[in-house]
Amino acid sequence: MSRTFKAVKCPSEELSVTNAAIVNEDDFRDISHVSVSPTPHNEFIFTVLADSKVPQGKIGFNAQHRKWASLMLGADIIVRQYKMNNKTQSIGRLQLEADFFAKKGQQAVTLDSDKMAAEFSMQFKRRAFTVEEPLVFKYEKKLYSARVTEIEVIDYSQVDANAKMVGKPKMAQLGLLTPNSSIIFEKVEGSMLNFSGKAKGKSSHQSIINPDWDFTKLGIGGLDEEFSGIFRRAFASRVFPPDVIEQLGMKHVRGILLFGPPGTGKTLMARQIGKMLNAREPQIVNGPQILDKYVGESEANIRKLFAAAEEEEKRCGAASGLHIIIFDEIDAICKARGSVAGNTAVHDTVVNQLLTKLDGVEQLNNILVIGMTNRKDMIDEALTRPGRLEVQMEIGLPDEHGRGQILNIHTETMRSHDKLAPDVDLAELAGLTKNFSGAEIEGLVRAAQSTAMNRLIKATSRVEVDTDAIEKLKVTRSDFLHALQHDVKPAFGSSKEELDIFLAQGILSWGEPVNRVLTDGDLVISQVKTSDQASLITMLLEGAPGTGKTALASKIAKGSDIPFMKLCTPENMIGYTETAKCQVIKKIFDDAYKSPMSCIIIDDIERLLDYVPVGPRFSNLVLQALLVLLKKNPPPGHKLLIIGTTSRKDVLMDFEMYPLFKTVAHVSAVSNVQQLVTVLDSSDGFSDKELQRITKKMSGAKLFIGIKTLLSIIDLAKQMQAGERADKFLNLLEDLGAVDYAADFS
Repeated sequence: MSRTFKAVKCPSEELSVTNAAIVNEDDFRDISHVSVSPTPHNEFIFTVLADSKVPQGKIGFNAQHRKWASLMLGADIIVRQYKMNNKTQSIGRLQLEADFFAKKGQQAVTLDSDKMAAEFSMQFKRRAFTVEEPLVFKYEKKLYSARVTEIEVIDYSQVDANAKMVGKPKMAQLGLLTPNSSIIFEKVEGSMLNFSGKAKGKSSHQSIINPDWDFTKLGIGGLDEEFSGIFRRAFASRVFPPDVIEQLGMKHVRGILLFGPPGTGKTLMARQIGKMLNAREPQIVNGPQILDKYVGESEANIRKLFAAAEEEEKRCGAASGLHIIIFDEIDAICKARGSVAGNTAVHDTVVNQLLTKLDGVEQLNNILVIGMTNRKDMIDEALTRPGRLEVQMEIGLPDEHGRGQILNIHTETMRSHDKLAPDVDLAELAGLTKNFSGAEIEGLVRAAQSTAMNRLIKATSRVEVDTDAIEKLKVTRSDFLHALQHDVKPAFGSSKEELDIFLAQGILSWGEPVNRVLTDGDLVISQVKTSDQASLITMLLEGAPGTGKTALASKIAKGSDIPFMKLCTPENMIGYTETAKCQVIKKIFDDAYKSPMSCIIIDDIERLLDYVPVGPRFSNLVLQALLVLLKKNPPPGHKLLIIGTTSRKDVLMDFEMYPLFKTVAHVSAVSNVQQLVTVLDSSDGFSDKELQRITKKMSGAKLFIGIKTLLSIIDLAKQMQAGERADKFLNLLEDLGAVDYAADFS
């Protein structure tokens, strides 16, 4: 339906700089855009705004628009409603030529085109623009004129082979400005107005993503999957036009929580997210900085962080820019309410204030809060529900591929300046740095560089540097291996050095019982690595004292090549209280959960429980902790192998712990002459004549001795002179009560 209106001036300068057609609110209701035809063959599209200062039946234009559309004051013009198509007419890129509105007396000025574009987008949200259309707008209290030179729209009406909507750019004469539109300013030829920033060239319509962003240059290694997950959950919705999001009834993600061990790249990733986005400069806040000793100040500090976003949201609505707030160590201020002692309840009110700002009555849609913590378990659960910090991403220890990426990043400068020796194989180093965090790998590179530089230092009466060799300095493979061995150890690494102590004498395969235990161990390791059904696998080695249970457990663990191996032994907890023991045991398990595949050896379980048969007495607190941890499954995507050792199988049965071990292997003692001779023969301490004497003496006797004890008395007997060792060995066996000759009637 068309109507005839008379063209008039805009009733005020304030309305003139809106670049809209001004109408009386009684003439147009629920209409956003109109086509204006001064003649039957000409049509111009305008966004309309209602103002009571314009009489009914009249429509106001500023001077630039009247000249552009040849609109005579008082002339009759045909006005029709015009519906913009959000799917096909959303502007991806709007290119403008700009100049001073009043050119006389102007001096050369350089403006930041990025800030100017952001302000332009907020002033003219949801405005229709046409190629060659003249505009006038206010920026930093000055008037500027502009002309639309190019419009590129994104056509969202197309679908790909998977029936998914895809946006295809194409040039157009008319388009609708959205918050995702990229705005490019260029100066009019001969103008005194200049631009800095990204004023030139084409820019992606997805202006939420910085056009200069390049993932490969961000210095983040081993986090490809995590970064992709964050982008999919938190930013994909901000790429599409607001109308599409409204049609889906979708809300933007307002919070991300990054958690994981120290040094894995949480802070680095948060900072790079800020660089990736075309957003306001991120506010980076350390959690403890928020807290204040004065009542109410901590909550006020939270409100100040959101103040700029609130002001812009009220002023610009959907056209508001994105405000990013990064909380480092967020657990310092967002502990679970009621968990902090004291009667001031400062922590509780800080949590309440943050919850209100994230998802309160007046919700902000232009914020993104990124929290980082090493202790996700300490954070109030209300903060992690959907609508708040709903995207929770674990930034764990990098796998071998990720470690290779990190090494590649930290050695790139050396390679470019030919300071890395050809014998350095980054793939080899990636394999050797199991359970290293990103920070520890960076520390390894620094340690290798220091080792290389140390070769040029002559430590005499004074420190001298071999200046002639400086230019030829290269970091070699041996420098990295030296750093691995002596300088840098992973905080969540394995207890291989402790396990090596138990394997110092090796594993002596003295008979079928030993081979059976090792075979069972191989099967369990295979189950850990290949089974998709079980994420928690438990194995118990039980047998008499001195039978080598700990050594066999260490052999199984080391042979598995599992990245994370920890030994939980009572030897390391001498003098600990029950509570302290529980904390140490829990930390071992917590650390194991952070590695994709882990192995924990719980050695000498009855000693760990402080069990004594007199009474009997034991630590119930430690017992309950172990009963819980032996049943607790690791997080999804993680696997945990627990190997326990005990000399008191009956005690574990009484404590109802025995059934928690799904695989039980009995570690036998040496119990016959053939097994004994095998051990003696491998010791190279006895002559054939002595072995024959021992065999004859032991014939028909009963024998029961642990391999650990047996090796000890063999070593003692070897201190005797040759020819006397057999008798001494037999005497030692008798003194220990390990042999019974009662059955010998020869």
